[in-house]
Amino acid sequence: MPTLRDIKRRIASVKSTQQITRAMKLVAAAKLRRAQERVTEARPYCRIMDEMVSDLALRSPREMHPLLRGPVSDGGDGTTSKLLLVITGDRGLCGAFNSNIIRRSLDLLRADQDNPDVSLVLIVVGRKARDFYRRRSSVAIRSEYVNFFDKLAFSHAAQIGQDVASAYAANEVDQVQLVYNEFRSAASQRVVVETLLPIQSDAGSDETAGVEYLFEPSPKAILEALLPRHVEVQVYRALIESLAAEYGARMAAMDNATKNASEMIDLLTIQFNKARQERITKELLEIVSGAEALRQAGN
Repeated sequence: MPTLRDIKRRIASVKSTQQITRAMKLVAAAKLRRAQERVTEARPYCRIMDEMVSDLALRSPREMHPLLRGPVSDGGDGTTSKLLLVITGDRGLCGAFNSNIIRRSLDLLRADQDNPDVSLVLIVVGRKARDFYRRRSSVAIRSEYVNFFDKLAFSHAAQIGQDVASAYAANEVDQVQLVYNEFRSAASQRVVVETLLPIQSDAGSDETAGVEYLFEPSPKAILEALLPRHVEVQVYRALIESLAAEYGARMAAMDNATKNASEMIDLLTIQFNKARQERITKELLEIVSGAEALRQAGN
């Protein structure tokens, strides 16, 4: 049975941990507000960009730009190559945020690993995904991007987007999928799997189906400037969504940890009081027994 000193030390340790979790919750909440603002500002731009590029893909010949080609390259062997861009965080202590992404990406990989006509390659973003797939996966890792979320900027997304676009334009891969956590609220995130390339061409509404556009300067020049930018913008949106979702998950996890610490302190305090009461009772019994023995000895 633990002594009073052991229980006091454990209470002090839990209180110290509680202070850390409370501080981490406040830090995550402050960062979440800024990240949420970035997500709110970027979503309309990214949505309009996606709609515009999808419309252009519908109206432009596929051979006009390498990023407009179909999902399967003409390699002659019938093999399709898929690239999975997996986005996790660099740190833990955020509940199931990272494990949900890794589990979903593993499901996607296992679904295609048994198919001899599909080859797989990975681009991992975040130390959690990098460390996991370095140890436990036989899938080749094309690139790794870590330790930049604290200073996330569009330049990081541009670097990743250029890597993805060059692989697709060079016929190294036939499909690119994004796997990331979409921010919904401070307490809710959703794992999303999106096809980044090939660019999906939407049929459009009846009002715009027959509309012809005038291109200035030329369709090819516009596509060469717009399509790589589109890939970079969509990667940037996924990164900021993931960052905001990570802060929300960490804030919720640290809030739960703080509450659990309070409950543990209450239980340990009750245990301490019981142990102290037992010790006092034992000492009183010893005093009474000693006094009784002296009284009988005197008689």
